[in-house]
Order: sequence, then structure tokens, then C-alpha cells
Amino acid sequence: MKVAISLPDPVFSAAEKLAHRLRVSRSQLYAEAIEEYLGKRQDSMVTEQLNAVYTTVQEPVDSALTVAQLGVIGHEAW
Repeated sequence: MKVAISLPDPVFSAAEKLAHRLRVSRSQLYAEAIEEYLGKRQDSMVTEQLNAVYTTVQEPVDSALTVAQLGVIGHEAW
């Protein structure tokens, strides 16, 4: 997909230099940069969702289950 974007001159110049140094096209550099940015945003969204799950009120664990878990852990070699 072709797109037209506006960049500040310093960002454009730095990107040009980096693309030349990496021996990739400007399009490839921009595509990889956006892909990396999206991946990082996705990771932070997952973290936010997990934080939301773990900050909700949790039901107490049944005491019999707690005793059983502690009994098993006591027999494990650490």
C-alpha cells in the first residue's frame, strides 16, 4: 500500500542515513519501524489487560486446596 506522510526534517534525515547504513530501502525501514512499534504497543496492551485481571478482587482459595498445595510443595526438592 502506498501512503504519503509528513515527517520533521531531522527525522527524515536520520531515517535516510539509517536506511543507507543498513542497506535497505526507505520503505522497508519505515515498514519495519512501524511493525516494531505496533508489536511493542500490543505487548503493553496485553500487560494492561493482565494487570486489570489481577487487580480485581479474587475469591479466597479453599483451605483444603491450600493445605494440599503446601503438602505437595513440601516434598519437592528445590
